[in-house]
Amino acid sequence: MTNQPLLGKSALVTGGARRVGRGIARALAQAGADVAITFRNSRAEAAETAREIESLDRRALAVECDVRSETSVRSAIAAVASSFDRLDILVNNAAVFESAPLESLTLGQWDRVFETNARGPFLVAREALAHLRVGKNEEGGRIVNIGSLGGMRAWAGHAHYCASKAALHMLTQAMAKAFAPEVSVNCVAPGWIELEESDAWQGAHFALKTPMQRNGSVEDVAQAVLFFAAGPRFVTGQVLAVDGGLGL
Repeated sequence: MTNQPLLGKSALVTGGARRVGRGIARALAQAGADVAITFRNSRAEAAETAREIESLDRRALAVECDVRSETSVRSAIAAVASSFDRLDILVNNAAVFESAPLESLTLGQWDRVFETNARGPFLVAREALAHLRVGKNEEGGRIVNIGSLGGMRAWAGHAHYCASKAALHMLTQAMAKAFAPEVSVNCVAPGWIELEESDAWQGAHFALKTPMQRNGSVEDVAQAVLFFAAGPRFVTGQVLAVDGGLGL
């Protein structure tokens, strides 16, 4: 690969204003892509992320979007396609994480997590598919979903989150079969990722349990996304755990 394997391409990262999404957007821009991000409540952070992308001499676009809404998603995809005149890479990153005892989990909590973590990627991918499949993508379009180690290993206090991410992992495989051969679809499933707001005690606990003796970083996740975005298109339908061996 060259230093900018995505030069001339454009990408969309949902929930790209902050945290892991921001790191993914930045990595794609560093690899040469023009990058659009969506946000729901983080308008100021989205503007800052867009400025970071532009500082890398790439075009940026921040679009308000609720991935739970078909109308909102359709409008956002249209805005990205209009601004960049193409869409090569979609990263379904927008998600919610919540803890709750399974025995007292409410229907509202269950639906709220699923409508963002499972329905959202379905809606965004469906609306983006026509653009990912068009002839400008000589090397084919790419979809990278952001799953979770929680979709592979059961966490008792996060049953609805784990179930939603497991659904996304299966959706990844179904998309890979349905959207081939024009579009490859893969999934990055992070373990414990250190963020500024992470609980220090929990972080230390997971680091001790991880064979690599540290927790993951935003950069670890971003580089895994970049592999699927710029690597062999023949790789499709894969769920890659980025967890330092925590799930072993």
